Amino acid sequence: MVMSLLSPTKTIRETLFPGIATGGHGLNQKNKGAHYGYGDVDDDEVDGEDNPLEMVQLGANRTKNVLILMSDTGGGHRASAEAIRDAFRLEYGDEYQVIVKDVWKERAGWPLNDMERSYKFMVKHVQLWKVAFHTSSPPWIHSLYLAAIAAFYAKEVEAGLMEYKPDIIISVHPLMQHIPLWVLKWQGLHKKVVFTTVITDLNTCHRTWFHPGVNRCYCPSEEVAKRAALDSLEPAQIRVFGLPVRPSFCRAILNKDNLREELGMDHDLPAVLLMGGGEGMGPVKKTAKALGEALYDEESNEAIGQIVVICGRNQTLESTLESQHWKVPVKIRGFETQMEKWMGACDCIITKAGPGTIAEALIRGLPIILNDFIPGQEVGNVPYVVDNGAGVFSQSPKETAKLVAQWFGPKRDELKSMSDNALKLAQPEAVFNIVKDIHELARERGPMAKIEYSLTSSFSYPVGALAL
Repeated sequence: MVMSLLSPTKTIRETLFPGIATGGHGLNQKNKGAHYGYGDVDDDEVDGEDNPLEMVQLGANRTKNVLILMSDTGGGHRASAEAIRDAFRLEYGDEYQVIVKDVWKERAGWPLNDMERSYKFMVKHVQLWKVAFHTSSPPWIHSLYLAAIAAFYAKEVEAGLMEYKPDIIISVHPLMQHIPLWVLKWQGLHKKVVFTTVITDLNTCHRTWFHPGVNRCYCPSEEVAKRAALDSLEPAQIRVFGLPVRPSFCRAILNKDNLREELGMDHDLPAVLLMGGGEGMGPVKKTAKALGEALYDEESNEAIGQIVVICGRNQTLESTLESQHWKVPVKIRGFETQMEKWMGACDCIITKAGPGTIAEALIRGLPIILNDFIPGQEVGNVPYVVDNGAGVFSQSPKETAKLVAQWFGPKRDELKSMSDNALKLAQPEAVFNIVKDIHELARERGPMAKIEYSLTSSFSYPVGALAL
């Protein structure tokens, strides 16, 4: 039975949450009491200040709070977080209230609140990122580093968790396991709150992804699952479902002819999709120019293919390509939110080895030409695609363009074979399998109405105590 109480916000806070009714103990005053209510709340929505009344459900069937921890260090973490959020809403409606947050940016100080800018700087200087990735991989190094960070910011992280009072925590970032799990242990809640990790790297991944204290570690591939087992996770903790992709993408029923009509593309010419991630990275300009030459038959004075270029947030690249004279049909686009349509309208894709783009391309059955990768986490994505016969690797714009021209001409059978292999490798139901498994974990944990958060009196723990 579910009992609902409707009374002034102040009374509810004082009655149900006496430790934080006055908004003290370092809580953000603007957001105090946020997300204690019922129903969906947008990521940046603030309850309590605008609404004089607040509904709180008591009992086993109350709305459960799901907090997804992410960071905008690359677009894949947010994309996975939002895919999981949308899948929860589709599968379970108001049974779960899902909040996507970068707790580090909102609560902590440097360097945690500056990870996005630092990451962008380092990936532009790839050797710097490569050194940072590999030197921080050994557990004794990153554990000491995170323990030191926790000594400064654990209280802020604790206040962030208190604000959202999560019944379930989902980490989609490698640095979102250790400190939140330590906080839950200090709170005495590590056996009550469901904590899961969703790994967003397809093959090679940093060892901070793996923590033995999680209830479940969702791996996108068998290769990652093997790495998890080597890092002391038990078989019962590991599930291999694939990389979570937006429900609107993986369940969309698309017709190529209709999409080309809608997008203003040529109906008959085969199409190649060229992209460089959200930031328009890699040899996009050189490859586009090479494709423009290779897909034009000088003898017949006719195009043998068409090009779609997604420039992302790179406005300079977009302007440069738009100013070019093209012999073949070309579509130049900036940042796109409906990639399922552009992928559905094309016959192959050229991209850097980002895991999200690869997963989406596989679902659409697109043969993939990988032309770049970020050292560290994206290195293993190349053999993941190539060894499974779903694509090739080429860093030469001219060779890439030549290959596409062959696929659109005498090697059409090779294109079809790679398309079939891509579909075999695809896992379109991954995000739904993940949320269903988390739902079962929550059911096994039993009623969640008695989870109580309160600020601990002290965080003066020795480094040796920072372990589960």
